[in-house]
Amino acid sequence: MAKPFFRLQKLLRRTQFLLFFLTAAYLMTGSLLLLQRARVGLPQGPRAPGPLQTLPVAAVALGVGLLDSRALHDPRVSPELLLGVDMLRSPLTRPRPGPRWLRSRNSELRQLRRRRWFHHFMSDSQGPPALGLEAPRPAIHSRGTYIGCFSDDGHERTLKGAVFYDLRKMTVSHCQDACAERSYVYAGLEAGVECYCGNRLPAMSVRLEECKHECKGEKGSVCGGVDRLSVYRVDELQPGSRKRRTATYRGCFRLPENITHTFPSSLIQANVTVETCSDFCSQKEFPLAIIRGLECYCGYPTPQFDLHDAMDSSLCGQDPEAQRLAEYCEVYQTPVQDTRCTDRRFLPNKSKVFVALSSFPGAGNTWARHLIEHATGFYTGSYYFDGILYNKGFKGEKDHWRSRRTICVKTHESGRREIEMFDSAILLIRNPYRSLVAEFNRKCAGHLGYAADRNWKSKEWPDFVNSYASWWSSHVLDWLKYGKRLLVVHYEELRRSLVPTLREMVAFLNVSVSEERLLCVENNKEGSFRRHGRRSHDPEPFTPEMKDLINGYIRTVDQALRDHNWTGLPREYVPR
Repeated sequence: MAKPFFRLQKLLRRTQFLLFFLTAAYLMTGSLLLLQRARVGLPQGPRAPGPLQTLPVAAVALGVGLLDSRALHDPRVSPELLLGVDMLRSPLTRPRPGPRWLRSRNSELRQLRRRRWFHHFMSDSQGPPALGLEAPRPAIHSRGTYIGCFSDDGHERTLKGAVFYDLRKMTVSHCQDACAERSYVYAGLEAGVECYCGNRLPAMSVRLEECKHECKGEKGSVCGGVDRLSVYRVDELQPGSRKRRTATYRGCFRLPENITHTFPSSLIQANVTVETCSDFCSQKEFPLAIIRGLECYCGYPTPQFDLHDAMDSSLCGQDPEAQRLAEYCEVYQTPVQDTRCTDRRFLPNKSKVFVALSSFPGAGNTWARHLIEHATGFYTGSYYFDGILYNKGFKGEKDHWRSRRTICVKTHESGRREIEMFDSAILLIRNPYRSLVAEFNRKCAGHLGYAADRNWKSKEWPDFVNSYASWWSSHVLDWLKYGKRLLVVHYEELRRSLVPTLREMVAFLNVSVSEERLLCVENNKEGSFRRHGRRSHDPEPFTPEMKDLINGYIRTVDQALRDHNWTGLPREYVPR
């Protein structure tokens, strides 16, 4: 009897040990998979079911601090303007009504911030993979000619033209296509993920072995190294590329008094055409091609030739012989970029003043960052991480928002604690009608797309307006109440009068900038995130009830600005 009992006891012990071993192995495997997934790429956050896209990383935005906004309790704010604000209360007090994509926002924010910290930690602790010590080889599928390996200083770029990054899918062909489309002759790849374009190379190169980083999206191909460029000559457009961009007509202008001093390069020949002049100036990396009769000049916008006072086009419409003696010229924008303001870097020393660039989502924060970076020469940071923005050249996206290595930090937050973290802020305000449409488009179709017609006609749009319109008001009220030092900038004024407004913003950031650099920014003002194509919704998607609600918030914000000694909102904010 004892022997069978002993065997049973031994079997149970083995089973218990086996279960323990399998459980431990399962947990270890799961942990390794989680680490690997976080290392490979930063996901865009969990997607809650529903027709709208859940908040992408760039819109982690939508005013977490608004949930406990104290400005909404201001006695000057009339009760009827607080319709729908109950749904903004903290989930700790009661469940949040509304669509599931709205209810899940807070949990998503927490997860995204955890991922952002983990991604930043992993990226800093592990550098990009290298190809080893053997001599690197050019990409197999590239049509361009491999020129060699060149040194690239972050303060003075070797290739000064267009630039973009891709943390996961950078290939040599991808970079060449982008440069060829913009009429650049050379494409350079750096650190496995960065692409630079240009038309001129330095005389000296470095050893080929110094370019040893593997392209993130193409195993076995070299994509430069740390401060090293693998440079290809782009002989022709790659398959699938769009047609080369042509010159854009800027208008008819009066010639400056000293032509040779204003325009560094020129071409005179019997059959000068717009294409001939544009190609000539593009090769020399000038953004402007100026034509007068048989003469072609290349140059930049300058204080002596700022392109602010266009003349009647008929003054330039004479035959070439007569126009040669005239004082007017036709100006065209070449496909290449004005490179006088494209160099950007992190602050050499940590900033003593922590500055926010605060706005409601859809108010043009990304565009304002583009202008600030090119005007100051320093990267801007972000309270969030958006891989799409990083790939488009916003290198500060990957830097921790508290690093103080950036000139200012993008934020959409509006709680008292989030506001008081900053020493000062540029508060960017945009017409709520435009902001709501822009943010709805971004949520439904990304940074550059338009929401589908079905989105506008469904219940999503009225739910969105009812929820977000009050946030637009609360965001401004909170920053006016808790902000320590503010500069209020209206998006519309920045559009209408870019150089003077940008000059004021740069002075607020305590950076000295030349007029030439500001004119360069104006010449490159659109950036990479302007929506193109046809919008699918009615130009006036707001119902009378929506207008009554939004107009009430406009009047509240207008009065609050005046109470704080700021100019009120532009009159165009309220539909007439």
